[in-house]
Amino acid sequence: MRIHCKIVAIAICFGVFLLLYFFGGNAADEPPLKEVAKEKHFSSWRDSEDISPVKEAKQTHEAPQIPPKLIRKSDRKEPKLSDRGGNVIAKARQKSEVVRPGPKVNRPEDVMHLAVVACGNRLDETLTMVKSALLFSIKKIKFHIFAEEDLSEQFQKGFSQWPQTASSKFQYSIYPITFSVGNAEEWKKLFKPCAAQRLFLPVILKDVDSLLYVDTDVLFLRPMDDIWKFLKDFNSTQLAAMAPEHEIPKIGWYSRFARHPFYGVTGVNSGVMLMNLTRIRSTLFRNTMIASGLSWENLLHPLYQKYKNHITWGDQDLLNIIFHYNPECLYIFPCQWNYRPDHCMYGSNCKAAEEEGVSILHGNRGVYHDDKQPAFKVVYDAIHEYPFEENLFQSLFYPLQTKFLDTVNTLCGRIPQVFLKQIEKTMRAAYEKKVVRHVRPAHK
Repeated sequence: MRIHCKIVAIAICFGVFLLLYFFGGNAADEPPLKEVAKEKHFSSWRDSEDISPVKEAKQTHEAPQIPPKLIRKSDRKEPKLSDRGGNVIAKARQKSEVVRPGPKVNRPEDVMHLAVVACGNRLDETLTMVKSALLFSIKKIKFHIFAEEDLSEQFQKGFSQWPQTASSKFQYSIYPITFSVGNAEEWKKLFKPCAAQRLFLPVILKDVDSLLYVDTDVLFLRPMDDIWKFLKDFNSTQLAAMAPEHEIPKIGWYSRFARHPFYGVTGVNSGVMLMNLTRIRSTLFRNTMIASGLSWENLLHPLYQKYKNHITWGDQDLLNIIFHYNPECLYIFPCQWNYRPDHCMYGSNCKAAEEEGVSILHGNRGVYHDDKQPAFKVVYDAIHEYPFEENLFQSLFYPLQTKFLDTVNTLCGRIPQVFLKQIEKTMRAAYEKKVVRHVRPAHK
């Protein structure tokens, strides 16, 4: 009997102990749950109203009242995020906590600006020039096309026929032929139709910082990005860049026949002209008319009036006169960036092109459209006939290489590597960029 009583007493004690443990454990867990709920509530209120205790204190001029057990943002540990995902809420909070985003940075170098002036029968030639720039360039290009009224619709029609892969790489604006000073008809007839328009680009394109101007008979054999980089090589006084008119003074035109001042020993050719328009607009240029100097716009007309009976090559001569008196303003790039028949028809005299190949081909003297210099015509025809989106090697370089064999007995075609070296290098780089770099290595 005593044993049974002891067993009953032990069972009753054990039962009471379990009840006390159960109620005591739940009571101990309850306060932390309530505090977590309080933090969550405050945090959501703060995020939704976008008012912190500190901000509220500023509005009411009172000291901030921070809840005693609230964890500060600086003390709170966020979940570690990874590039492959992670806590979505933490990512959203991380983005929303950017208090002072940095100022928006304008990067005009991300878009290159190219200007061309087209009048008369220059439509196809201009479209081919634009095409050559798009084939190899990396950054997007904004084209500024100055054209006669009847050519505007033809340009729009031509661009509309290009595939999306090409049209997505550029923008264009078409402007009428205008001259801000002097007699417009007189300017228009200077040298070639509309050629003097390039002199007024700094005045017309006031929102453009830097610009590359090219004649319609220019072809890019490497990315425009590469000549655009010369802008970074300008020193504090330089505001334009051109190539010499000739490499050998004894056979140069300016050194033998010019009746006006010109730049350097052989003068410069304006068919490819890189400009910092902002600097041009803010510079006073020395001249022989006004001792204090004249701005670009105010200089053009009096300069033309003074020398109009002594110039042969129109606007190019005026540019040579300007930089004769302001040589510190001009940057000279090598002849390979403005390679013309003069560099090969009297014997090869552009060493840079012999070593690295032609970068920009300038087919002046109408050589794209006659048989006087077949080497130039072959390059023009190859780019003109190349269909967008076709393989560059199969549809452009190999046909060009084959046709070039027919020119090796001509004055300019006897050194094929001058014309082919750079364009092959450019195509290979474009191929590697589009194809090779996208091939992933096999998993080991």
